[in-house]
Amino acid sequence: MDFGNYQLDLTHYDEMFLPDGTPRDGSGPLYEALTGLSEEELAGIQERVTHSFSTEGITFTVYGDEEAEERIIPVDCVPRIVTASEWAFLERGLVQRITTLNRFLSDVYGEGRIVQDGVIPVDVVRGCPQYRVEMRGMEPPLGVWVAICGTDVVRTNDGFFVLEDNLRVPSGVSYMIANRKAVKAGLRRVYRSSRVRDVEHYGRLLRETLREVAPRGHADPSLVLLTPGIYNSAFYEHMFLAGELGAQLVEGRDLVVNDGYVYTRTTSGLRRVDVIYRRVDDDFLDPLVFRPDSLLGVPGLLHAYRLGNVTLANAPGTGVADDKSVYAYVPDMVRYYLGEEPLLKNVETTICRRPEGLEYTLDNLEKLVVKRVGGSGGYGMLVGPHSTAAEREAYAQEMRANPSDFISQPTLALSRAPCLVDGRFEPRHVDLRPFMLTGRETRTVPGAFCRVALREGSLVVNSSQGGGGKDLWVLED
Repeated sequence: MDFGNYQLDLTHYDEMFLPDGTPRDGSGPLYEALTGLSEEELAGIQERVTHSFSTEGITFTVYGDEEAEERIIPVDCVPRIVTASEWAFLERGLVQRITTLNRFLSDVYGEGRIVQDGVIPVDVVRGCPQYRVEMRGMEPPLGVWVAICGTDVVRTNDGFFVLEDNLRVPSGVSYMIANRKAVKAGLRRVYRSSRVRDVEHYGRLLRETLREVAPRGHADPSLVLLTPGIYNSAFYEHMFLAGELGAQLVEGRDLVVNDGYVYTRTTSGLRRVDVIYRRVDDDFLDPLVFRPDSLLGVPGLLHAYRLGNVTLANAPGTGVADDKSVYAYVPDMVRYYLGEEPLLKNVETTICRRPEGLEYTLDNLEKLVVKRVGGSGGYGMLVGPHSTAAEREAYAQEMRANPSDFISQPTLALSRAPCLVDGRFEPRHVDLRPFMLTGRETRTVPGAFCRVALREGSLVVNSSQGGGGKDLWVLED
Protein backbone atom coordinates (compact mmCIF):
# COMPACT_ATOMS: atom_id res chain seq x y z
CA MET A 1 0.00 0.00 0.00
CA ASP A 2 1.44 3.37 -0.96
CA PHE A 3 1.68 6.70 0.84
CA GLY A 4 0.22 8.59 -2.12
CA ASN A 5 -2.33 10.55 -0.08
CA TYR A 6 -0.04 11.07 2.94
CA GLN A 7 0.11 14.81 3.67
CA LEU A 8 3.42 16.33 4.76
CA ASP A 9 3.24 19.66 6.57
CA LEU A 10 6.58 21.44 6.88
CA THR A 11 5.50 23.14 10.13
CA HIS A 12 5.56 19.67 11.75
CA TYR A 13 8.58 17.36 11.91
CA ASP A 14 7.64 14.03 10.32
CA GLU A 15 9.15 11.02 12.07
CA MET A 16 9.36 8.91 8.88
CA PHE A 17 9.86 11.36 6.02
CA LEU A 18 12.20 14.20 5.13
CA PRO A 19 10.54 17.38 3.81
CA ASP A 20 11.05 16.16 0.21
CA GLY A 21 9.10 12.98 0.94
CA THR A 22 12.00 10.53 1.04
CA PRO A 23 12.39 8.25 4.07
CA ARG A 24 14.65 9.43 6.90
CA ASP A 25 17.77 7.53 7.99
CA GLY A 26 16.75 4.18 9.40
CA SER A 27 13.18 4.34 8.06
CA GLY A 28 13.90 2.92 4.61
CA PRO A 29 13.38 -0.79 5.44
CA LEU A 30 10.12 -0.09 7.26
CA TYR A 31 8.88 2.14 4.42
CA GLU A 32 9.68 -0.55 1.84
CA ALA A 33 7.99 -3.24 3.92
CA LEU A 34 4.82 -1.17 4.40
CA THR A 35 4.56 -0.22 0.73
CA GLY A 36 5.10 -3.87 -0.19
CA LEU A 37 2.00 -4.97 1.73
CA SER A 38 -1.52 -4.91 0.34
CA GLU A 39 -4.33 -3.05 2.03
CA GLU A 40 -5.77 -6.39 3.15
CA GLU A 41 -2.43 -7.55 4.59
CA LEU A 42 -1.99 -4.33 6.57
CA ALA A 43 -5.56 -4.54 7.84
CA GLY A 44 -4.83 -8.08 8.99
CA ILE A 45 -1.72 -6.96 10.88
CA GLN A 46 -3.67 -4.14 12.55
CA GLU A 47 -6.48 -6.53 13.45
CA ARG A 48 -4.06 -9.00 15.05
CA VAL A 49 -2.36 -6.21 17.01
CA THR A 50 -5.70 -4.96 18.29
CA HIS A 51 -6.84 -8.50 19.08
CA SER A 52 -3.71 -9.19 21.13
CA PHE A 53 -4.52 -6.24 23.39
CA SER A 54 -8.12 -7.37 23.71
CA THR A 55 -7.31 -11.00 24.58
CA GLU A 56 -4.70 -9.97 27.16
CA GLY A 57 -7.07 -7.46 28.77
CA ILE A 58 -4.74 -4.50 28.28
CA THR A 59 -7.06 -1.75 29.46
CA PHE A 60 -7.19 1.76 30.87
CA THR A 61 -9.99 3.63 32.59
CA VAL A 62 -11.62 6.84 31.38
CA TYR A 63 -13.16 8.91 34.16
CA GLY A 64 -16.25 10.86 33.13
CA ASP A 65 -18.46 13.24 35.00
CA GLU A 66 -20.71 10.48 36.33
CA GLU A 67 -18.92 7.16 35.92
CA ALA A 68 -15.70 5.42 34.97
CA GLU A 69 -15.45 3.34 31.83
CA GLU A 70 -12.85 0.65 31.16
CA ARG A 71 -11.55 0.46 27.58
CA ILE A 72 -8.98 -1.43 25.54
CA ILE A 73 -6.13 0.94 24.72
CA PRO A 74 -6.03 1.67 20.97
CA VAL A 75 -2.72 0.68 19.39
CA ASP A 76 -1.43 1.53 15.93
CA CYS A 77 0.56 -1.12 14.05
CA VAL A 78 3.01 1.27 12.34
CA PRO A 79 6.10 1.66 14.56
CA ARG A 80 7.98 4.91 15.08
CA ILE A 81 11.71 4.88 14.35
CA VAL A 82 14.46 6.45 16.49
CA THR A 83 18.03 6.12 15.25
CA ALA A 84 20.94 5.03 17.43
CA SER A 85 22.43 8.53 17.53
CA GLU A 86 19.10 10.12 18.44
CA TRP A 87 18.60 7.63 21.26
CA ALA A 88 22.15 8.15 22.56
CA PHE A 89 21.44 11.88 22.82
CA LEU A 90 18.09 11.32 24.53
CA GLU A 91 19.63 8.85 26.96
CA ARG A 92 22.38 11.27 28.02
CA GLY A 93 19.84 14.05 28.49
CA LEU A 94 17.46 11.89 30.49
CA VAL A 95 20.20 10.57 32.79
CA GLN A 96 21.36 14.16 33.36
CA ARG A 97 17.82 15.17 34.21
CA ILE A 98 16.95 12.38 36.67
CA THR A 99 20.35 12.77 38.39
CA THR A 100 19.51 16.44 38.89
CA LEU A 101 16.00 15.76 40.19
CA ASN A 102 17.24 13.23 42.73
CA ARG A 103 19.75 15.80 44.01
CA PHE A 104 17.04 18.45 44.14
CA LEU A 105 14.85 16.20 46.30
CA SER A 106 17.68 15.43 48.70
CA ASP A 107 18.37 19.15 48.94
CA VAL A 108 14.83 20.48 49.47
CA TYR A 109 14.15 17.88 52.15
CA GLY A 110 17.58 18.54 53.66
CA GLU A 111 19.60 21.75 53.82
CA GLY A 112 17.58 23.58 51.16
CA ARG A 113 20.66 25.16 49.57
CA ILE A 114 18.97 25.79 46.23
CA VAL A 115 16.32 27.90 47.95
CA GLN A 116 18.82 29.72 50.16
CA ASP A 117 20.91 30.58 47.10
CA GLY A 118 17.89 32.05 45.34
CA VAL A 119 17.87 29.64 42.39
CA ILE A 120 14.23 28.73 42.99
CA PRO A 121 11.79 30.77 45.11
CA VAL A 122 10.92 29.28 48.47
CA ASP A 123 7.17 29.69 47.86
CA VAL A 124 7.38 27.59 44.68
CA VAL A 125 8.83 24.70 46.69
CA ARG A 126 7.14 25.01 50.09
CA GLY A 127 3.86 26.15 48.51
CA CYS A 128 3.69 23.06 46.31
CA PRO A 129 0.90 20.70 47.47
CA GLN A 130 3.25 17.77 46.82
CA TYR A 131 5.92 19.05 49.20
CA ARG A 132 5.69 16.71 52.20
CA VAL A 133 7.02 18.23 55.41
CA GLU A 134 6.95 14.71 56.87
CA MET A 135 9.94 13.86 54.66
CA ARG A 136 12.20 16.62 56.03
CA GLY A 137 15.50 15.15 57.15
CA MET A 138 14.97 11.85 55.34
CA GLU A 139 17.58 10.34 53.02
CA PRO A 140 16.56 7.19 51.10
CA PRO A 141 19.10 4.42 50.42
CA LEU A 142 21.79 5.57 47.96
CA GLY A 143 20.11 8.99 47.91
CA VAL A 144 17.59 7.62 45.41
CA TRP A 145 14.25 9.34 45.82
CA VAL A 146 13.12 8.40 42.33
CA ALA A 147 13.97 4.83 41.36
CA ILE A 148 11.45 4.70 38.49
CA CYS A 149 10.91 7.69 36.22
CA GLY A 150 8.92 8.16 33.02
CA THR A 151 9.69 11.45 31.26
CA ASP A 152 7.45 12.73 28.45
CA VAL A 153 9.45 13.95 25.46
CA VAL A 154 8.18 15.64 22.31
CA ARG A 155 9.91 16.69 19.10
CA THR A 156 9.42 19.76 16.92
CA ASN A 157 11.44 21.15 14.02
CA ASP A 158 13.64 22.70 16.74
CA GLY A 159 14.54 19.36 18.32
CA PHE A 160 13.52 17.38 21.41
CA PHE A 161 11.78 18.99 24.41
CA VAL A 162 10.83 17.57 27.80
CA LEU A 163 7.13 18.09 28.31
CA GLU A 164 7.01 16.81 31.89
CA ASP A 165 8.68 14.46 34.35
CA ASN A 166 6.58 11.71 35.98
CA LEU A 167 8.22 10.90 39.30
CA ARG A 168 5.45 9.75 41.63
CA VAL A 169 3.87 6.58 40.23
CA PRO A 170 4.77 6.71 36.50
CA SER A 171 2.74 4.35 34.35
CA GLY A 172 2.82 3.04 30.80
CA VAL A 173 5.80 0.69 30.75
CA SER A 174 3.54 -2.34 30.33
CA TYR A 175 2.13 -0.74 27.18
CA MET A 176 5.67 -0.30 25.85
CA ILE A 177 6.30 -4.02 26.21
CA ALA A 178 2.83 -5.04 24.99
CA ASN A 179 3.16 -2.80 21.92
CA ARG A 180 6.50 -4.42 21.12
CA LYS A 181 5.16 -7.94 21.49
CA ALA A 182 2.14 -7.26 19.27
CA VAL A 183 3.86 -5.29 16.49
CA LYS A 184 6.96 -7.49 16.40
CA ALA A 185 4.75 -10.50 15.69
CA GLY A 186 3.07 -8.71 12.77
CA LEU A 187 6.24 -7.25 11.21
CA ARG A 188 8.79 -9.87 12.17
CA ARG A 189 10.88 -9.81 8.99
CA VAL A 190 11.41 -6.04 8.88
CA TYR A 191 11.88 -6.01 12.66
CA ARG A 192 14.86 -8.32 12.28
CA SER A 193 16.32 -6.56 9.24
CA SER A 194 16.05 -3.15 10.97
CA ARG A 195 18.12 -4.41 13.93
CA VAL A 196 15.76 -3.10 16.59
CA ARG A 197 17.00 -3.06 20.18
CA ASP A 198 15.08 -5.16 22.72
CA VAL A 199 12.91 -3.84 25.55
CA GLU A 200 11.68 -7.13 26.97
CA HIS A 201 14.41 -7.19 29.65
CA TYR A 202 12.84 -4.22 31.48
CA GLY A 203 11.46 -6.45 34.25
CA ARG A 204 14.92 -7.84 35.01
CA LEU A 205 16.42 -4.33 35.20
CA LEU A 206 13.57 -3.16 37.42
CA ARG A 207 14.17 -6.04 39.81
CA GLU A 208 17.91 -5.29 39.94
CA THR A 209 17.17 -1.64 40.66
CA LEU A 210 14.73 -2.36 43.47
CA ARG A 211 17.14 -4.82 45.06
CA GLU A 212 19.89 -2.18 44.98
CA VAL A 213 17.77 0.37 46.88
CA ALA A 214 16.75 -2.10 49.60
CA PRO A 215 17.64 -1.30 53.22
CA ARG A 216 21.30 -1.97 53.98
CA GLY A 217 22.41 -5.47 54.77
CA HIS A 218 19.81 -7.30 52.70
CA ALA A 219 21.48 -9.57 50.16
CA ASP A 220 18.18 -11.08 49.05
CA PRO A 221 15.47 -8.49 49.80
CA SER A 222 11.79 -9.33 49.68
CA LEU A 223 9.82 -7.26 47.13
CA VAL A 224 6.11 -6.52 46.85
CA LEU A 225 4.09 -4.29 44.54
CA LEU A 226 1.46 -2.23 46.36
CA THR A 227 -1.66 -1.56 44.27
CA PRO A 228 -4.80 0.42 45.11
CA GLY A 229 -6.76 -2.55 43.79
CA ILE A 230 -8.66 -3.85 40.79
CA TYR A 231 -10.56 -0.61 40.18
CA ASN A 232 -7.42 1.44 39.56
CA SER A 233 -6.98 2.60 35.96
CA ALA A 234 -3.52 0.98 35.74
CA PHE A 235 -4.34 -2.32 37.47
CA TYR A 236 -3.40 -4.31 34.37
CA GLU A 237 0.08 -2.82 34.60
CA HIS A 238 0.33 -3.62 38.30
CA MET A 239 -0.40 -7.29 37.60
CA PHE A 240 2.01 -7.33 34.68
CA LEU A 241 4.89 -5.78 36.62
CA ALA A 242 4.37 -7.98 39.67
CA GLY A 243 4.71 -10.95 37.33
CA GLU A 244 7.84 -9.50 35.72
CA LEU A 245 9.40 -8.91 39.15
CA GLY A 246 8.35 -12.23 40.62
CA ALA A 247 6.89 -10.11 43.43
CA GLN A 248 3.69 -10.51 45.39
CA LEU A 249 0.92 -8.12 44.33
CA VAL A 250 -0.57 -6.70 47.52
CA GLU A 251 -3.13 -4.19 48.69
CA GLY A 252 -2.81 -2.17 51.86
CA ARG A 253 -4.93 -4.66 53.81
CA ASP A 254 -2.37 -7.39 53.01
CA LEU A 255 0.40 -5.57 54.89
CA VAL A 256 0.91 -4.91 58.57
CA VAL A 257 3.52 -2.98 60.57
CA ASN A 258 4.87 -4.63 63.73
CA ASP A 259 7.72 -3.20 65.85
CA GLY A 260 8.76 -0.86 63.04
CA TYR A 261 8.93 -3.55 60.34
CA VAL A 262 6.53 -4.26 57.48
CA TYR A 263 5.13 -7.72 56.93
CA THR A 264 2.84 -9.30 54.39
CA ARG A 265 0.21 -11.75 55.44
CA THR A 266 0.62 -15.20 53.86
CA THR A 267 -1.07 -18.56 54.38
CA SER A 268 1.97 -19.63 56.41
CA GLY A 269 2.10 -16.51 58.56
CA LEU A 270 3.78 -13.11 58.37
CA ARG A 271 6.67 -12.56 55.95
CA ARG A 272 8.97 -9.54 56.20
CA VAL A 273 8.92 -7.02 53.34
CA ASP A 274 12.06 -5.03 52.47
CA VAL A 275 11.08 -3.09 49.34
CA ILE A 276 7.66 -1.82 48.33
CA TYR A 277 7.19 -0.77 44.71
CA ARG A 278 4.22 1.41 45.45
CA ARG A 279 1.57 2.39 42.93
CA VAL A 280 -0.50 4.20 45.58
CA ASP A 281 -0.39 8.00 45.77
CA ASP A 282 1.21 9.73 48.78
CA ASP A 283 -2.11 10.85 50.24
CA PHE A 284 -3.29 7.27 50.69
CA LEU A 285 -0.07 5.56 51.81
CA ASP A 286 -0.44 5.81 55.58
CA PRO A 287 -3.66 6.94 57.30
CA LEU A 288 -1.71 7.78 60.46
CA VAL A 289 0.30 10.44 58.58
CA PHE A 290 -1.58 11.53 55.47
CA ARG A 291 -5.31 11.09 54.81
CA PRO A 292 -6.88 9.45 57.87
CA ASP A 293 -9.80 8.16 55.79
CA SER A 294 -7.56 6.15 53.45
CA LEU A 295 -8.40 2.47 53.16
CA LEU A 296 -5.66 1.86 50.58
CA GLY A 297 -2.58 2.34 52.73
CA VAL A 298 -0.86 0.75 55.71
CA PRO A 299 -1.03 2.27 59.21
CA GLY A 300 2.49 2.86 60.50
CA LEU A 301 4.15 2.49 57.07
CA LEU A 302 5.90 5.86 57.21
CA HIS A 303 7.22 5.08 60.70
CA ALA A 304 8.87 1.90 59.38
CA TYR A 305 10.22 3.90 56.45
CA ARG A 306 11.70 6.58 58.71
CA LEU A 307 13.45 3.88 60.72
CA GLY A 308 15.09 2.61 57.52
CA ASN A 309 13.44 -0.80 57.80
CA VAL A 310 11.66 -0.67 54.44
CA THR A 311 12.23 1.11 51.14
CA LEU A 312 9.41 2.81 49.27
CA ALA A 313 9.98 3.22 45.56
CA ASN A 314 9.38 5.92 44.71
CA ALA A 315 9.83 7.82 47.97
CA PRO A 316 6.95 9.91 49.32
CA GLY A 317 7.28 13.59 48.50
CA THR A 318 8.81 13.15 45.05
CA GLY A 319 5.86 15.02 43.55
CA VAL A 320 7.44 18.36 44.42
CA ALA A 321 9.99 17.68 41.68
CA ASP A 322 7.43 17.01 38.93
CA ASP A 323 5.10 19.84 39.84
CA LYS A 324 4.50 21.91 36.70
CA SER A 325 5.62 25.13 38.40
CA VAL A 326 8.85 23.54 39.63
CA TYR A 327 9.39 22.13 36.11
CA ALA A 328 10.20 25.62 34.87
CA TYR A 329 13.32 25.66 37.07
CA VAL A 330 14.81 22.27 36.06
CA PRO A 331 17.32 23.78 33.58
CA ASP A 332 18.58 26.04 36.41
CA MET A 333 18.80 22.98 38.67
CA VAL A 334 21.00 21.19 36.14
CA ARG A 335 23.40 24.13 36.11
CA TYR A 336 23.29 24.45 39.91
CA TYR A 337 23.84 20.81 40.90
CA LEU A 338 25.91 19.50 37.99
CA GLY A 339 27.61 22.59 36.60
CA GLU A 340 26.47 21.56 33.12
CA GLU A 341 24.21 22.94 30.44
CA PRO A 342 20.94 20.99 30.06
CA LEU A 343 21.04 18.64 27.09
CA LEU A 344 17.26 18.45 26.80
CA LYS A 345 15.29 21.66 26.56
CA ASN A 346 12.21 22.58 28.56
CA VAL A 347 9.08 23.95 26.93
CA GLU A 348 8.85 27.69 27.67
CA THR A 349 6.61 27.94 30.74
CA THR A 350 4.74 30.88 32.27
CA ILE A 351 3.90 30.59 35.97
CA CYS A 352 0.51 32.08 36.71
CA ARG A 353 1.17 32.54 40.42
CA ARG A 354 3.15 35.60 39.32
CA PRO A 355 0.82 38.53 38.51
CA GLU A 356 2.57 39.26 35.23
CA GLY A 357 2.34 35.57 34.28
CA LEU A 358 -1.37 35.46 34.99
CA GLU A 359 -1.96 38.64 33.00
CA TYR A 360 0.03 37.36 30.00
CA THR A 361 -1.81 34.01 30.04
CA LEU A 362 -5.27 35.58 30.30
CA ASP A 363 -4.45 37.92 27.43
CA ASN A 364 -3.33 35.03 25.20
CA LEU A 365 -5.61 32.14 26.15
CA GLU A 366 -6.57 31.42 22.54
CA LYS A 367 -2.89 30.73 21.68
CA LEU A 368 -1.69 28.81 24.75
CA VAL A 369 -1.96 25.44 26.43
CA VAL A 370 -2.89 25.97 30.09
CA LYS A 371 -2.43 23.23 32.69
CA ARG A 372 -3.08 22.70 36.37
CA VAL A 373 0.21 22.31 38.22
CA GLY A 374 -0.86 19.01 39.77
CA GLY A 375 -2.86 17.72 36.83
CA SER A 376 -2.20 14.52 34.88
CA GLY A 377 -3.74 12.32 32.23
CA GLY A 378 -4.77 15.27 30.08
CA TYR A 379 -7.54 16.20 32.52
CA GLY A 380 -8.19 19.82 33.48
CA MET A 381 -6.15 21.42 30.70
CA LEU A 382 -7.14 23.99 28.10
CA VAL A 383 -5.76 23.79 24.56
CA GLY A 384 -6.41 27.37 23.53
CA PRO A 385 -6.45 27.02 19.72
CA HIS A 386 -8.95 24.16 19.98
CA SER A 387 -11.21 25.80 22.58
CA THR A 388 -14.36 27.89 22.30
CA ALA A 389 -14.78 31.42 23.65
CA ALA A 390 -17.14 30.07 26.33
CA GLU A 391 -14.60 27.43 27.41
CA ARG A 392 -11.86 30.05 27.65
CA GLU A 393 -14.01 32.36 29.74
CA ALA A 394 -14.95 29.59 32.16
CA TYR A 395 -11.31 28.56 32.44
CA ALA A 396 -10.24 32.19 33.00
CA GLN A 397 -12.61 32.44 35.96
CA GLU A 398 -10.95 29.41 37.56
CA MET A 399 -7.52 30.90 36.95
CA ARG A 400 -8.43 34.21 38.54
CA ALA A 401 -9.78 32.37 41.59
CA ASN A 402 -6.56 30.37 42.13
CA PRO A 403 -3.67 31.60 39.94
CA SER A 404 -1.05 29.45 41.67
CA ASP A 405 -2.78 26.32 40.38
CA PHE A 406 -1.94 27.06 36.74
CA ILE A 407 0.92 27.35 34.25
CA SER A 408 0.79 28.08 30.54
CA GLN A 409 2.92 27.02 27.59
CA PRO A 410 2.97 27.83 23.88
CA THR A 411 1.15 25.45 21.56
CA LEU A 412 3.91 23.26 20.16
CA ALA A 413 3.99 21.96 16.61
CA LEU A 414 4.41 18.35 17.78
CA SER A 415 6.03 15.92 15.39
CA ARG A 416 3.84 13.53 13.43
CA ALA A 417 4.21 9.90 12.45
CA PRO A 418 2.30 7.69 9.99
CA CYS A 419 -0.63 5.75 11.41
CA LEU A 420 -3.01 3.32 9.75
CA VAL A 421 -6.39 5.07 9.88
CA ASP A 422 -9.44 3.69 8.05
CA GLY A 423 -7.29 1.69 5.68
CA ARG A 424 -4.84 4.45 4.71
CA PHE A 425 -1.71 6.08 6.08
CA GLU A 426 -2.33 9.40 7.83
CA PRO A 427 -0.07 11.59 9.99
CA ARG A 428 -0.86 11.89 13.68
CA HIS A 429 0.90 13.76 16.50
CA VAL A 430 3.12 11.68 18.80
CA ASP A 431 5.24 11.91 21.93
CA LEU A 432 7.28 9.33 23.80
CA ARG A 433 7.75 8.31 27.41
CA PRO A 434 11.11 6.60 28.02
CA PHE A 435 11.64 4.94 31.40
CA MET A 436 14.70 5.33 33.60
CA LEU A 437 15.65 3.13 36.54
CA THR A 438 18.00 4.49 39.20
CA GLY A 439 19.78 2.39 41.80
CA ARG A 440 23.57 2.32 42.03
CA GLU A 441 23.46 3.70 38.51
CA THR A 442 20.78 4.93 36.11
CA ARG A 443 19.68 2.45 33.48
CA THR A 444 17.48 3.09 30.47
CA VAL A 445 15.68 0.57 28.30
CA PRO A 446 16.07 1.44 24.58
CA GLY A 447 12.40 2.05 23.94
CA ALA A 448 9.44 4.00 25.22
CA PHE A 449 5.68 4.11 25.48
CA CYS A 450 5.02 6.09 22.30
CA ARG A 451 1.68 7.85 22.62
CA VAL A 452 -0.28 9.04 19.61
CA ALA A 453 -3.17 11.50 19.24
CA LEU A 454 -5.44 9.36 17.08
CA ARG A 455 -8.06 12.06 16.57
CA GLU A 456 -7.26 14.09 13.47
CA GLY A 457 -5.68 17.42 14.39
CA SER A 458 -5.61 16.64 18.12
CA LEU A 459 -2.52 17.45 20.17
CA VAL A 460 -3.64 15.41 23.21
CA VAL A 461 -1.97 12.00 23.26
CA ASN A 462 -3.35 10.75 26.60
CA SER A 463 -5.32 7.51 26.36
CA SER A 464 -7.97 9.06 28.61
CA GLN A 465 -8.50 11.80 26.01
CA GLY A 466 -8.78 9.71 22.84
CA GLY A 467 -5.10 8.88 22.36
CA GLY A 468 -3.47 5.52 21.81
CA GLY A 469 -0.06 3.93 21.54
CA LYS A 470 2.44 2.61 19.02
CA ASP A 471 5.71 0.74 19.19
CA LEU A 472 8.98 2.69 19.25
CA TRP A 473 11.88 1.07 17.43
CA VAL A 474 15.33 2.18 18.64
CA LEU A 475 17.82 0.99 16.05
CA GLU A 476 21.28 -0.47 16.59
CA ASP A 477 24.29 1.47 15.24
